[in-house]
Amino acid sequence: MRARRLVAVASVALGLVALSGCRTEPGVAAYVGDLRITEDAVTEVVDDLRAKNPRPTGQPEASEGRPPAQVPPLPDRGEVVSVLVLAEVCERVSADKNYQPGGQVAPEQVAQQRGLSPATGFVRQLADLYNCMTGVPPTGAATQPSAQELADVVAAGRRAGVIPADMSDEEAASRLDGNELRAALATRKSLAEVVAAYDVTVNPRYRPLEFPLLAFSGNAPAVSVPLGETGSDGVTDVSTPDPLPNPGPQAAGGTDS
Repeated sequence: MRARRLVAVASVALGLVALSGCRTEPGVAAYVGDLRITEDAVTEVVDDLRAKNPRPTGQPEASEGRPPAQVPPLPDRGEVVSVLVLAEVCERVSADKNYQPGGQVAPEQVAQQRGLSPATGFVRQLADLYNCMTGVPPTGAATQPSAQELADVVAAGRRAGVIPADMSDEEAASRLDGNELRAALATRKSLAEVVAAYDVTVNPRYRPLEFPLLAFSGNAPAVSVPLGETGSDGVTDVSTPDPLPNPGPQAAGGTDS
């Protein structure tokens, strides 16, 4: 298992507007306190992703007897919203509490991990977010996960197809449990408290909105922090163990260490 350190996000001013009126305005993807993240801002990020990271329209071809290379899909609108929301929350709490980044992840590292051009705005935003998050201290020590937390991670692993069908839940849980998982759970708790404190509201089309902190190989989320409401009233767009039989999550962002 290889751990990846978390890192943080710079200010995303684009699309953040002083809030007036209700929190269900048309054209607003999410609210963070008195600011709103507009759908136009999300569209600009998505358009930039598509322009700087063209994807082949046909099936990739195999070469020299090797299977065709799989091109990862571009981040969808839900993922863009999650980054913009958590970036704003992280910046606010860092300014209020004078938190300082504890690590440094370059856009080039994120670009390589995600299969994107380092010139993409989303890549820079994600690298900034990872860096910001390193400054937010976890709530409490990284302790042994509860039975429910382990059951949730095992269930996520089965949905991702990384746990063999003949492996029991107990064996999978024992393999998945480790320092990376425990750190991710402690980080989730601290970030969830921060998100709640800064009054996040998400457009129903993006609910449930989450940001992954730990993922299985293939970027399937293992541990995520919820952003805003957990219920879904509409369509949803929407860290790490090694691939099983040695399952274990790997933290989102950063480089292997």
